[in-house]
Amino acid sequence: MAPSHISIPTKLPLFVVSEGVLLPGSTLRIPVTTAGNINLVRSRLTSDSRLSSTVIGIATREPPYKDEIGNTINTYHKIGTAAVVVQVTGTNWPRPVYTVLVTSLCRIRLLSIIQEHPYPVATIKQLEDLKNIEGDDDAQVAELVAELKQAAQKVIDLLGISMPAVAKLKDAIDKVPSSQLTDTIAALVKTSLPEKLAILDAVDLATRIRVTLPLLLRHIQVIEEKDNGKTQNQKKQLVRLSRGGRNLSPAQDIGEEGENDIADLEAKIAAAKMPEEASKAAKKELNRLKRMAPHMPEYSMTRNYLELLVDLPWSACVMETCSITKARQDLDTDHYGLEKVKRRVLEYLAVRQLRGDMKGPILCFVGPPGVGKTSVAKSIATTLGRPYHRMSLGGVSDQHDIRGHRRTYIGAMPGRVIQGLRSVKVKNPVMLLDEIDKLGTGIHGDPGAALLEVLDPEQNFTFTDTYLNLPFDLSQVLFVATANSLSTIPTPLLDRMEVIHVPGYTQEEKVMIGYLHLLPKQLEEHGLNNDIITMPKEAIATIIGEYTREAGVRTLERKIGALCRAVAVKVAESAPEKDEKRAQEEATDLKSQGDEAGPEDNKAGQPEKRALPLVNVSKLQEHMELPVMVDQKMIRDILGPPIFESGLAGRVSVPGVAVGLAWTPVGGEVMVVEASRTTGDSGLTLTGQLGSVMQESAKIALSWVRQHSFLLHLEKDFMKDEEIHMHFPAGAINKDGPSAGVTILTVLVSLLSNRCVRPDVAMTGEITLNGVVLPVGGIKEKLLAAHRAGLTTVIIPAANKKDLADIPNSVLNEVEVVLVNTVGEVLLAAFEDGFPDIVPGDTPLHSKL
Repeated sequence: MAPSHISIPTKLPLFVVSEGVLLPGSTLRIPVTTAGNINLVRSRLTSDSRLSSTVIGIATREPPYKDEIGNTINTYHKIGTAAVVVQVTGTNWPRPVYTVLVTSLCRIRLLSIIQEHPYPVATIKQLEDLKNIEGDDDAQVAELVAELKQAAQKVIDLLGISMPAVAKLKDAIDKVPSSQLTDTIAALVKTSLPEKLAILDAVDLATRIRVTLPLLLRHIQVIEEKDNGKTQNQKKQLVRLSRGGRNLSPAQDIGEEGENDIADLEAKIAAAKMPEEASKAAKKELNRLKRMAPHMPEYSMTRNYLELLVDLPWSACVMETCSITKARQDLDTDHYGLEKVKRRVLEYLAVRQLRGDMKGPILCFVGPPGVGKTSVAKSIATTLGRPYHRMSLGGVSDQHDIRGHRRTYIGAMPGRVIQGLRSVKVKNPVMLLDEIDKLGTGIHGDPGAALLEVLDPEQNFTFTDTYLNLPFDLSQVLFVATANSLSTIPTPLLDRMEVIHVPGYTQEEKVMIGYLHLLPKQLEEHGLNNDIITMPKEAIATIIGEYTREAGVRTLERKIGALCRAVAVKVAESAPEKDEKRAQEEATDLKSQGDEAGPEDNKAGQPEKRALPLVNVSKLQEHMELPVMVDQKMIRDILGPPIFESGLAGRVSVPGVAVGLAWTPVGGEVMVVEASRTTGDSGLTLTGQLGSVMQESAKIALSWVRQHSFLLHLEKDFMKDEEIHMHFPAGAINKDGPSAGVTILTVLVSLLSNRCVRPDVAMTGEITLNGVVLPVGGIKEKLLAAHRAGLTTVIIPAANKKDLADIPNSVLNEVEVVLVNTVGEVLLAAFEDGFPDIVPGDTPLHSKL
């Protein structure tokens, strides 16, 4: 009952609603959205400290109409309600957002609008007396009230649900006064806006009951029709209908939807063909889910877990297309060179074809960037007909990225391996572990150690993800890893993998790769073809020799792309302009091609490709000479002056300079070592960011030179009052490793004997105090680097003769390899006339293999 001490003023500010009707006796929370309502709240309600005595008018805006001259007229419904403001919530920053809680008191009639801005104000007439709220007790009215109560009781009996709200409704029917009972029941019945306005317009109680009673009887009929065969959860949904769509608790509002989700999950679990252990766990979690209320936090966590279980490919495999002949053709088509890699892949395919049940090996391709390690993995997947999934491990320092998080944590998710299998939907994909040498170790464990179970053939058939908490068979997954260096891969992890070294390309291989693969790719990407631009092999060789110095071909591809872009600019400038009609026709054709293709023709994860209009070569020839020939002049005009000079003769033409060879994760490098003599304190000074191993190599070389100074015809006490300064260029780069001993010794001998080292010679190897040359690693990369630099003679330890089997014949035909066992043999090969008094232990071996 409304408070009787509140008086209704004759002028009230209007709170305007568009789609709702507030009947007397109802309490409603209304959001404030329009400018007029916001102004009303800010000026009259937020500044009033006694909201309980603030009375406003609630008016319903009628649909606007236009008068005779076309002006839009906004009107309000003539009957509204006076309401008291109970609460105002909201904020002014960063923008005004308010909500008001109001309780309706009585009906009012809007007499006239006396103010429109900043909010409407109207003169009103009160239609109901708050003090005499009981209304008329006429016999006819009493009969109608009894009929209304009987119908309301029938609605409650049909619902038959034990809920506190229903119990309160039963008490309200008996206790609420007759004048308020009609409005109370009308507020609970689902009705349209015109029907609610009709109830609001019925000021007389008898008329109001006659309007409300048919609506209630109609609702009873709807309940009876829907009650046949309905479950208990569907009856809860009827409670929401009987409340006119008002907000319910989450559990009531999504009960039916939750039942559908559970039924779908139950059907998917039955069709997933899980192992027995996984099936038991899924059914157990499903039973827990059925007993949970949907609004509980564990409900969504359990449902997500069950969705993962049914999405995993427990038994789904893809049939392989294992043809050795086709595989060889595909690999030769996609990759030029890489014979060792292709041979190992074909061996795996052959064994699998013969046995059929071979577990997937773990191949690890190690080599410099840009040599095709990742593309080989894609080719393996294409050849086998398996799905391909790439898992980048660069920068991963959390073991949970591999094993997953525990389900008890908020936001827990499975590891990358399980997520990858969920996305490819088969249990035998080709999974690429890219940049496995870039794994880190942080405060959340070692991901490298977590990979041990993934890559161990004796364990991965029962791999247990922490989130999944069930064993999953990974034995049929073909894992392929890539790395730039083995030094950063943990030894236990490296032991699980079969390492295949992918060296850098030779000059001839780069020319063929650029001509057969990179050039067609760049022509397609830039909208060109062979009729517009011609790039002979000689031009590609010029780019390789003067503008790239790398083991792979990424820089070469960028340089070819730069040439294509320059030609594309000339073509675009010379092409005849299209008229507007033709441009519209081409745009229409492109759109129709995209519509015909449809989304189902597009592969997952790949951008949609549409056919582009080709350049009309015949018309283009009228404006420019075609095809454009890429020659040395064009290359220098576009790419600029040569970055690298062929040969190092200019730098090695003075005493105290020699060329060494070094191995880096990005391929072999040529390193020029320099030395000079100055007056000062006797000693050896080293610069160039050298590590401890190279510093010790320099001391060993100096000791050997002192020991054999007489045989080398050096001055006695040659370091007395003299300082030798040895420098390794590129001083900002750290250098270390046991392969620079022979180079340092040759530099010292050249400086002290005032003789020049042969300008076409490079060398690598470590030495001992007795002058023995020890073997080193990275021979292939170092020889390729010397070949790229134009050097024709390379001195290597004789113990590295076995590594020459991996060197292409095209390199060995142009580079003379000198195998040495002692320092004397090194000096004999490095200087024109050698040192006759230094007798080598063995005759030097010259190899032309």
